[in-house]
Amino acid sequence: MPIAVDIDVMLARRKMSVGELADRVGITPANLAVLKNGRAKAVRFATLAALCEVLECQPGDLLRWEAEDITGE
Repeated sequence: MPIAVDIDVMLARRKMSVGELADRVGITPANLAVLKNGRAKAVRFATLAALCEVLECQPGDLLRWEAEDITGE
């Protein structure tokens, strides 16, 4: 998928666990893991806003676009 999720980077910078982040954002650790591991098909703006508030960051710190390799290499 061309959207990469860098929640783990922000968690490390903030020295915060997945469980603590999930608690503070108000989502389950399982749902946060789906998002963190790039398996989510969508993210609600309210969830993204809550993540940014708790992690004190911008959406671009959590999500970035990566070009897909169309040559199959």
